[in-house]
Amino acid sequence: MLKIIVKDGENIERALKRYKRKHRNIKVMQNLREGQFFTKPSVKRRRQVKKAAYIQNLRDQEEI
Repeated sequence: MLKIIVKDGENIERALKRYKRKHRNIKVMQNLREGQFFTKPSVKRRRQVKKAAYIQNLRDQEEI
C-alpha cells in the first residue's frame, strides 16, 4: 500500500503530485494491465530484446 505523509503546511496539491509520481514509479497500473492476459514467455523475451535494442540504438546515437 502506498502511503504519502502530508507535511505541516504542505499544499494538498503538492502531496497529490507526490502520490501520483510514486504511483507511476512503482508501475501499479502497468502491472495490473500485464496481469489481465497471459503472455507467452517467448513473446516476453521478444519484447525485452526489442526494448533493449531500441535503448542501445538511442545510446549509440547519443555518442555520435
